[in-house]
Amino acid sequence: MLSVLRHRTYRRLFTAQVVALVGTGLATVALSLLAYDIAGPAAGSVLGTALAIKMAAYVGLAPVISALAHRLPPRPLLVGADLIRASVACGLPFVTEVWQVYALIFALQAASASFTPAFQALIPEVLPAEEDYTQALSLSRLAYDLEMLCSPALAASLLSWITYDWLFTGTAAGFLASAALVLSVALPTTSRNPAGGGPGFLYRATHGTRLFLATPRLRALLALTLAVAAGGAMVMVNTIVYVRDHLSRATSDVPLALSAYGAGSILTALLLPRLLARTGDRVLMLPAAFASAGLLLALAAATRAAPGGWGWPALLAAWAAFGATESLITTPTGRLVRRSAAPGDLNAAFAAQFSLSHGCWLLTYPLAGSLGATAGLPAAALALGTVALAAALAAWRLWPTTDPQRLAHIHTALDHGHPHLIGAHRAGAGWRHAHDYVIDDLHRRWPARTAAD
Repeated sequence: MLSVLRHRTYRRLFTAQVVALVGTGLATVALSLLAYDIAGPAAGSVLGTALAIKMAAYVGLAPVISALAHRLPPRPLLVGADLIRASVACGLPFVTEVWQVYALIFALQAASASFTPAFQALIPEVLPAEEDYTQALSLSRLAYDLEMLCSPALAASLLSWITYDWLFTGTAAGFLASAALVLSVALPTTSRNPAGGGPGFLYRATHGTRLFLATPRLRALLALTLAVAAGGAMVMVNTIVYVRDHLSRATSDVPLALSAYGAGSILTALLLPRLLARTGDRVLMLPAAFASAGLLLALAAATRAAPGGWGWPALLAAWAAFGATESLITTPTGRLVRRSAAPGDLNAAFAAQFSLSHGCWLLTYPLAGSLGATAGLPAAALALGTVALAAALAAWRLWPTTDPQRLAHIHTALDHGHPHLIGAHRAGAGWRHAHDYVIDDLHRRWPARTAAD
């Protein structure tokens, strides 16, 4: 997997991603302490609202920002987003009111909603070879998982020497370092649209979503994301309830449970490049969705029983399995998006994936929290398991068993002599040919038949 780091441009971009992730992790810890300073016992409510603002920004703004920035080369877009995030981090230590926290968090997440899809769309251009790109996806997943494990420990270590407001300085330094690394390399600009002309804003803002909804494998990907979000929400929201209330264990065991979740994801990400080379995306991702549903339903049944001495090892094993299923689905996601969009549409496609995937989490987070608090943990696990099972079944129905890249299809709206019809032959009232098929201005619908020439 590490062989892909020999590519200079990708190595620096990956380093930029890592330092920005570390900065974000430090900010997460510092924000919790800041919320407690401002709101006291109501800090949980403040953080919950901040999380909702984050998700709303991701869901609503990513396609809009992508449409507004579609003519910009990637360098000023990425660097500008990093500078905005660094500025917000520098301002957070000086807030004194809850509304100021909300406003700055919205600005921070709006910049992230601009940075992340643009960064994701850039990597397949930097690494055009499929094997290199697959390794990059696994490496990116590994970075996210390690950040989740290491950032709290790093923050705890730093807090023994400094006050929490200095953590925001570390966050700003991470974003500034990310911007410097992006500036240090030459980035491709071929997929950007030229200035002048082109479709209107509304078309651009909705293009990525329409591309998703028109492509069978991407519709299936959305269902798969909902399945994995159901399991992940149960882990992220209710781990502390399972550890402290259901199993009556110490608070110090909460990070151990979350570490099991991260370890399952990390191990799977390390194994995925070889697995994907031997099998394929569908073969691995669909069973992972059904496994997530099965784990949730088994968790609901086990939670109703007395925990006994087996409860703690079983919880660690289940959390590691949840991490594995999440990695099996989220890591190959970039491959599917790349395969399903033209180079000029990659930014819109990744923005739509970013927005729609966070919409799935926006649904499952409150479901896990509200049901767990009002109806109990078994009811929450059962409801989320049902959601995951329905999503897995939908993905199985939506994703064709045979899903070739090259599809034969007929054009009836293009006139003879159109450049796209070179090599096509007459078929009834239209022209038939085959090529790598994606949804674009010339191909608005998926072919009814998917047989390749």
